Amino acid sequence: MRVLPYGDAALLLEPEGEIAEVVALADACREAGLPGVLDVVPAARTVLLVARSGSDLGRLRAALDALEVRPAEAGAPAGTVEIPVVYDGPDLDDVARLTGLDRDGIVAAHTGTPWRVAFGGFAPGFAYLSGGDPRLQVSRREEARTRVPAGSVGLAGEFSGVYPRASPGGWQLIGRTEAQLWDLDRDPPALLQPGAEVRFVEVS
Repeated sequence: MRVLPYGDAALLLEPEGEIAEVVALADACREAGLPGVLDVVPAARTVLLVARSGSDLGRLRAALDALEVRPAEAGAPAGTVEIPVVYDGPDLDDVARLTGLDRDGIVAAHTGTPWRVAFGGFAPGFAYLSGGDPRLQVSRREEARTRVPAGSVGLAGEFSGVYPRASPGGWQLIGRTEAQLWDLDRDPPALLQPGAEVRFVEVS
C-alpha cells in the first residue's frame, strides 16, 4: 500500500488490488480509531483519510503500519438496507445479450447476492455498489442518455447503483425503485452509507 500526503491534514492510501481491497481497507480504518482522523473517504482505487488540522501525520502513518486489514468478505457490514425494485428497465434485453442470462436470471443474480456500498458517486446520494454476482459485469451503454429518471437501477462494469435524481447517465438500466436515496430531512441524508450491505428485492 502506498501512503501519500494530501495537503497538510490528510493522507491518500493506494492499496494494491481491486475494489474489494479498497472496501476492506476503508472498513479497517473506520474500526481502528486512527489518531486524529475525522473522516474516511473511499473511492474506486483509493482511501482518503481526513485528519484534524494540526494532526501529527507521522503518528498517523505509524498507526497505519500496525493496521490489520481483514478480507472484505470477513468484515461486518455497517447495517443492511433493502431496496424494492420493479425489474422492467429499458436495457434488460441488452444486459441479457451481454451476460447470456434471461430476464429471470438477471433478476435472480441481482437480488440473490448482497452488495456493499463501496463509495459515493457523482451526485448526492449516489453510491457505487460492489460485490454482486460477477455474471452481471457489463459495459456501460455506447451512448449515454441525456436523462435517466430518478430511482433507476443500473449496472456498469463491476458496479450496481441507483440514480437518486434525474440526470444524464450511461449505465445499463434494469429496473426502478421508489426508495429515496437522498433526503435532506433525514439524518444522514444519504440512504446508502459506505460499508453498508444492500439487498435488492423484486416487487411487482
